[in-house]
Amino acid sequence: MAPDNGFIYWSLLAHEEWKLHLAMTEGGLCFVGSNNHPFEELKDWASARYPGRTLVRDDDSLRPYSTEIVEYLQATRQSFSFPVVLRGTPFQEAVWNALRQIPYGQTRSYSDIALHIQKPASVRAVGAAIGANPVLIAVPCHRVIGKNGALTGYRGGLDMKTKLLELERTGSRGEGQLLHA
Repeated sequence: MAPDNGFIYWSLLAHEEWKLHLAMTEGGLCFVGSNNHPFEELKDWASARYPGRTLVRDDDSLRPYSTEIVEYLQATRQSFSFPVVLRGTPFQEAVWNALRQIPYGQTRSYSDIALHIQKPASVRAVGAAIGANPVLIAVPCHRVIGKNGALTGYRGGLDMKTKLLELERTGSRGEGQLLHA
């Protein structure tokens, strides 16, 4: 791990059709970007969540994270061993921690997450917290769908969400078909 010296270390993971910006602090992985989105997504997030820190490219420090995410994208890994740093409001962090408990290959509704965090009337707020999840894939917000089984919004786009769900459902990359829960 890199020491806390005011930097956020980043890398671009490029694997097949996937291009994801990753970032870490001294505590672990703190950001996984949307597929094929520009560096500005990471830059804007970092300036809002870590003001004053400098972004430094460091492919070597991020290699352990990249390796595990690639294994996940190849359907050879179902969970991650690396530390994740979540920095949000206490409510957001409760939602993000609940997301981390959804098993691989399963989905939950926004209502399920609200019940899990013991805030059953906060379904919309749960949706907003999920939309603010900075660590896509590792904090599996793609596993949250509408109560009726419909795929709903996703920071990475519905195409990315569909591919991730299909990957987990079939154990392969899939071709982006819509799932029917």
